[in-house]
Amino acid sequence: MIIIFASAIGRFPIGGNAWSDLQYLLGLRALGHDIFYLEECGLESWVYNWQTEEFTTELDYPTNYVRNCLEPLGFANKWIYRAGDRSVGMQVDEFKDICSQADLMIVRGSPVSLWREEYGLPQRRIYIDADPGFTQINIACGHGELVQTIEHCDRLFTIGQRIDAQDCRIPTNGKHWLKTLPLVALPYWPVTQNDNSTHFSSIMQWQSYREVVYEGVTYGNKDKEFLKFIDIPQLTKQQFRIALSGGFPNELSQSGWEVIPGWLASFTPESYQKFVQASRAEFGVAKQGYVATKGGWFSDRSVCYLASGKPILVQDTGLSDWLPIGEGILTFCDQQEVVKGVEAINADYERHQYAARRLAEEYFDSDKVLSSLLEAAMN
Repeated sequence: MIIIFASAIGRFPIGGNAWSDLQYLLGLRALGHDIFYLEECGLESWVYNWQTEEFTTELDYPTNYVRNCLEPLGFANKWIYRAGDRSVGMQVDEFKDICSQADLMIVRGSPVSLWREEYGLPQRRIYIDADPGFTQINIACGHGELVQTIEHCDRLFTIGQRIDAQDCRIPTNGKHWLKTLPLVALPYWPVTQNDNSTHFSSIMQWQSYREVVYEGVTYGNKDKEFLKFIDIPQLTKQQFRIALSGGFPNELSQSGWEVIPGWLASFTPESYQKFVQASRAEFGVAKQGYVATKGGWFSDRSVCYLASGKPILVQDTGLSDWLPIGEGILTFCDQQEVVKGVEAINADYERHQYAARRLAEEYFDSDKVLSSLLEAAMN
């Protein structure tokens, strides 16, 4: 099939975000499909430049980032970045021709800011929700670009595995949300053996975006949860490293965390992968919205740790409903459970390493996830 994949690599130029999209592009290509990448900014491109620490509307910075992510992996002349009547990458007429031939258009995460006529030409269009709870609440609140994008799609998917559960607080807005999983292109994420990997690590933004309110309840970011666990390094001999964007790095350092600037660890796909694979395990605190809605959210970052043979210790969002917990993946709700999880992983580290990779292969292999996704999309 000819597939157009639309997302936001250039507008959010950090390695973790790039990898979450590259997994799809690489995985779809591995299945034999012809893949094209689209980034639609709307009338203007607003991008935060991590190097100058200011916003820019020029296209050089985001498009160089897209180019550096895609072209070394064989996607030269397979992408276009559009803002108003400006574009970089493929010629617009050439891309319109691809749209007319396309079997499927996949929109992942970020809505299409400007729905141009040619985006209606692919035979099918689907939306993949990567932010369960926040996405549905924004739809309920009438978020214009998101609502418009959803209305143009034939199928809606979410990585929220408990969206229909009785105790899940995610509103469906009368929509049918099909379930899919975060994925990893396993050939690009091999198991890494590193005897010097000493730290449980995390890459996180203190606040990713604004809180949302639904039926009088506010759902927030990681800042609402992380402070519950700020004393963890003082409760165990295990070392913890965090690549942090925003927040209070000095206060975390005083509590025993080794803190580095988030953008340094995740500036490129390569630096992000190096940070993950140099870790002993992942320690992951979830956004408060994911915890409160009980939507079964699971991180695309955690999948990278698992594929690399790194166990993960992550905050529970309802994972035991659909994932085997206890080997390779351990969950926590409070500080005591964090300490127990650390002790369990370190007590039999090799067993947890093996289990981590096995779980990546069983649940999150891009071949499996995308085969099911495409079948549901085109059925």
